[in-house]
This record gives sequence, structure tokens and C-alpha cells, in this order.
Amino acid sequence: MTEGNKYSGSFSLTDEIADIIRDRVLKGEYKIGEKIKENQIATELRVSRTPIREAFKILENEGLIEYKPNRGCFAKGFTRRDIEDIYAVRKALEILSVEWAVDRITPEEIGQLEDQCDLMEFYTRRGEAKKVLAINKDFHDIIYNATGSRFMAQVLRSYKEYIEQTRKSVFYEKDYMRQILTEHKAILEAIKSGDVELAKQAMGDHLDCSKKRAEVIYKIQD
Repeated sequence: MTEGNKYSGSFSLTDEIADIIRDRVLKGEYKIGEKIKENQIATELRVSRTPIREAFKILENEGLIEYKPNRGCFAKGFTRRDIEDIYAVRKALEILSVEWAVDRITPEEIGQLEDQCDLMEFYTRRGEAKKVLAINKDFHDIIYNATGSRFMAQVLRSYKEYIEQTRKSVFYEKDYMRQILTEHKAILEAIKSGDVELAKQAMGDHLDCSKKRAEVIYKIQD
């Protein structure tokens, strides 16, 4: 690693650069089909192009970018299989979370969920998608915390970027916000009822609808 590099540490420089680009692709900072320019990254991170090209190879193998001969590397959208996989894992995690939460949630946490639904309704009426997105994240985080499981938290942290990216794509479509609010109210009422099966059904229905919305919004490729 040469002196003056902006990034250093226990990981290799290639790994660190791959992490940075991966994060930007998953967060949508690089739009689908947008060229990821070597020279810009080299200037920003103060590194040579060699580790950037190696990082591109890692991300190409992960399916997050696409190399086009004589043109360069481009951010790649999720395929239909990607969406299937992401939502299969997310649905399993969310249903398990709400199952545990129903038995373990405190009155204070139920109050927090009620507050989040009230806020979601307020900002849905105002059409403020960014606010609704943040509230949605808090709503689900309260459920995760209510499980009382540090292992669940660890699993969800490792999967967080994929979950957040699918949420982000959906919430910026304002036409969907009213439907999403209704789904969250159903989850809340099921949790308050103490009916585990009803809560699991409400969460499953929400994730099925979310998947359908994501499939419409993403430019899905078979």
C-alpha cells in the first residue's frame, strides 16, 4: 500500500475498495446501468487503478456490476432470481421475528409501534416518501428488538443492506405508500391481539406485497 492512500487497515486495499463500491451499488448511489468510472474512484480514494480493477472483479463475481468489453463497468440491477432470494430470506426472518415478538413484546414497545404507525399515516397524507421510509425502518427495528434475541440482531445486521435497498426502491413510489400503511396497521393490530398466527400472516402478506412492488419497480431481468 503506497503512502498517501486514503484507506488502509487489516483488509487488503482491494477489499476496502470493493466494500465501498458494493455499499454504493446496494444503496442505489450508483443507478442501474450507470458507469462506475475508475478514474473518479482513483482520484477520490487516492489509489492506483490496479486495486480498483481487482475490486471490480470481486463485484462482478457477486453479480453487482457488469463488465462490458471496451466500455467499462456498470452498476447492475437485481435479477428476478435476486429478488426471489432476497425476499425468501427476508420473509423467513421477518416472520420469525414477529412470532417471537408477540410473546416477548413490552407495553412500551407496543406504544412505540403505535407511535410509528401514527407518524407513518401523517407523512403518508403529506406524500413525504423519505419520512415514511425512515419510519418504516424504525417500525421493523422495534419488532426486531422486541424479540430479545441478539442472534436475530446479528443475522439482520449482516443482511441489512439488501433489506434496506429493497425498501428504498419501494417507498420512493408514492402511489404505494397508502397500501404500505394499511399493511403496517394490520401487523400492529395482530401483535396487539397476541395472536401469533395472525401476526405471522400479516407479516407474510406484507412481505408478499412488498416483493410484488419491488418486481414492478426494479427492471427485472430473467
